[in-house]
Amino acid sequence: MIGALTLLLLCQLAGELLARLCGLPVPGPVLGLVMLFVICVARGSMPEPLRETSQTILRHLSLLFVPAGVGVMVHAARIESEWVAILVALLVSAVLTIAVTALVFRWVARWSGTGGEAP
Repeated sequence: MIGALTLLLLCQLAGELLARLCGLPVPGPVLGLVMLFVICVARGSMPEPLRETSQTILRHLSLLFVPAGVGVMVHAARIESEWVAILVALLVSAVLTIAVTALVFRWVARWSGTGGEAP
């Protein structure tokens, strides 16, 4: 488990370094995940300790939202004063996300030859 956690953190660190050194507009942890994905693909499989560690982390993912919830409560007054703008931003981003996801799905379905039509 220590080795798997070390690999996860090293990939995140490498992603952070790459993002900062190259001035990329992509978060470092995202680049680190891409690096980890490439490592697993190049290896041909995911090492079992990494799989077990990842599944353990995912089972307890809700704990990682506690700091975000505390941050929301710290800024409750600001949220109260700007709730309309926040609500509009959330609704617009949700609709755009659904629309883009549907368009990408249709494009991939056509590209792969499945047609994209519902059964």
